[in-house]
Amino acid sequence: MRKTVQYTLLLLFVLTLAACSTASKDNGSEAKVNGNETEPATRVVKDVFGEVTIPTQPKNLLVLSSSYAENLIQIGVAPNMVTIVKEIEPEYRPKLFNEHNVKMIPTQQYAENLEVILEAAPDLIVAQGAAIDAVKYEALSKIAPTVAVEAGVSTDEIVVALGELFNKEKEAELALAKYREKIEDTKEKLHNAIGDEKILVLRVEQKQYRVLGTEKGSPGSDMLYTQLGLNIPTMLKDSDTWFTPISLEVLPGIDADHIFVEQRQMQNYSSEQSMKDLENSPMWKTMAAVKAGHVYPLKTADYVVGEGLVGSPLFLDYLVEKLVR
Repeated sequence: MRKTVQYTLLLLFVLTLAACSTASKDNGSEAKVNGNETEPATRVVKDVFGEVTIPTQPKNLLVLSSSYAENLIQIGVAPNMVTIVKEIEPEYRPKLFNEHNVKMIPTQQYAENLEVILEAAPDLIVAQGAAIDAVKYEALSKIAPTVAVEAGVSTDEIVVALGELFNKEKEAELALAKYREKIEDTKEKLHNAIGDEKILVLRVEQKQYRVLGTEKGSPGSDMLYTQLGLNIPTMLKDSDTWFTPISLEVLPGIDADHIFVEQRQMQNYSSEQSMKDLENSPMWKTMAAVKAGHVYPLKTADYVVGEGLVGSPLFLDYLVEKLVR
């Protein structure tokens, strides 16, 4: 109920300011002339919530996902703006955005950020369809035409959907071909180096520990266990969820040959104490991979937030760096 009231108030706020700015904007009915061709000023596309009319040539495109913005750049569409959460962005991404003159708008993680979006004055908003509900979509649509992209969570699905949205199907196909070639090359290198050895990803959180499962399509797990075909420890081979909570007491029973330890990154969050507890745990120290020195740090930003046409190849390079000796 409280959330509904907040949305209502935000909608009223958005409607008031949007109405004030309408007079200064074109009505969208005019056509843009390119050479001898007349291009409609708007076009209709489909998204998660149905059909939406968007500008054919947006002048102030705002993308509400830094990974979407990354993928768009790689297929030849540089957004004007992108919302980011500074604390969790991979290191390469701000540099990428600066190189392509994409303005970064800092936001609060897991917040609505409608006031910030309104202030940015976009003429088109692109969002992850799975990340917004109908109420937020309505609020965003009062600011500017909003496309809630209908796509899965894998890079392949996202890039195809973005290519279709911006009429960049060929560019998307070429980018994905290069991306898949990188995966196949890495797969060959890893299998030649470690064979059937088992890979564990242990996430260290503020109040618990979790291990990565084999859920298809999910960040990290899909790349490691599906696309690269790496082996998961025996105890977890039937775990088809993304992450499963565990206690330190079960660690000695996990037959991992290599362990990637993710100290989870979030805004206003610290898992440092849990990390210290892990490193001081006798159960941790008895693991074969720990004794062998086969433990590698892993950033949330690099293998979850950083999934994309730029970030995933960097993650693949990191796997090769640590596992191919």
